[in-house]
Amino acid sequence: MTRILALAAALAAAALLGATDGSAVQSQNVKLVGTVGPGFFITLQDAQGNRVRNLEPGTYDIEVKDQSEEHSFHLIGADVDRSTPVGAAITESWTVTLTNGTYRYFCDPHSTTMRGSFTVGATPTTPPPTSTPPPVTAKTKLVLTSGPGFVITLKTAKGNAVKTMKRGTYTMAVRDRGRIHNAHVVAPGVNRKTSPLTYTGSQTWKVKLSRAGTLRFLCDPHARGGMKGSAKIVS
Repeated sequence: MTRILALAAALAAAALLGATDGSAVQSQNVKLVGTVGPGFFITLQDAQGNRVRNLEPGTYDIEVKDQSEEHSFHLIGADVDRSTPVGAAITESWTVTLTNGTYRYFCDPHSTTMRGSFTVGATPTTPPPTSTPPPVTAKTKLVLTSGPGFVITLKTAKGNAVKTMKRGTYTMAVRDRGRIHNAHVVAPGVNRKTSPLTYTGSQTWKVKLSRAGTLRFLCDPHARGGMKGSAKIVS
């Protein structure tokens, strides 16, 4: 009888130890929280509410709170590409394994403004600053593209982003590629735009920049969501 009781006690202890070990395995993943919306806001935080900037390689549990139907939470990096759907407010739980490198998170429709990133493993050495490109001149043909997604850009014909411009009269190819968008340019003495909801196509504008200041380009219906940019006008 004593042997039976001793064996039962040993089995009970082993079962308790196994249950304890299993709980430890289940709870060992670090918890993170990804939030997007309800406004134009997106972030990834740790359990204490701190923004995630660098993590150790490993497996993480992420609670994703997508709080707006117009947004999504998209996480992408080495071996990871997961997102919530646009058109639904939803909360999901993801388990992801992160390796050395840089990971990005963003809202798909508003990726130019609603975005963030973090590194995993050793923080990479900061590259030396690149030299500032010289301002473009009026001899440079410009291309303004709005859509078809939620992106608007002003580039040279060679595909370089325009950041600084000299005064002069520019030839600007305007590509309005989305019926829900438009292309709008505003500068000192300049205010030209295509019509949203009624026009898609290409136009060529002559844009005269006679004074120093700022040239702004935007999509009127979606400028608050990030469809906008600017270039400095210098003498």
